[in-house]
Amino acid sequence: MPRVFLARETRFGGYLEDYEPGDVYHHWPGKTVTEAEVHLFCMLTFAVNPLHIDANFATRETEQGRNIAVGTYIYSLLLGMSVPDISGRAIANLGAESLRHLAPVHFGDTIYGSTEVVGTRVSASRPRAGILTVDTTGANQEGKVVCTFRRSVLLPRRPATEGGAMVTAARSPVEGSAGPRLRSGADDGDGRS
Repeated sequence: MPRVFLARETRFGGYLEDYEPGDVYHHWPGKTVTEAEVHLFCMLTFAVNPLHIDANFATRETEQGRNIAVGTYIYSLLLGMSVPDISGRAIANLGAESLRHLAPVHFGDTIYGSTEVVGTRVSASRPRAGILTVDTTGANQEGKVVCTFRRSVLLPRRPATEGGAMVTAARSPVEGSAGPRLRSGADDGDGRS
């Protein structure tokens, strides 16, 4: 019998029990930062510092001699990169702390992210949920760390099976799922493939 995997169950974060302190997730793919997206982000957020959007100013009056990407955009990219691995199933994002921009990011740089689990605990007020705390690091194409931050998310706990035991296998195939089925091209006579 073929195995069936549901993207909803396997690609967008896990349950609290799927994470252990020390686990490291290398997010993929990386993202090349372009001038156009930095300009758009700056205009949408009113972060219109000439350091980010005025090439003439940056060339003549800044230490680097060229524009740098606005740090909140780099933070947003790294947070977004981590969602499929870390917080896609989150009930709530509880907060971020220790945000540090350690090196400039220029147009054309490619950012890669990784996240390490630093803590998990069952919520005292919501026993069917728990708090996952992670440290995320972003580096450029040369491996130079450009941004780090810690964040905490509220995740659901893995539902108990009919027998009452918790299922602990993360991202396993779904057997007998009532969810959407993958089409194999062969019709079994009931109109579903």
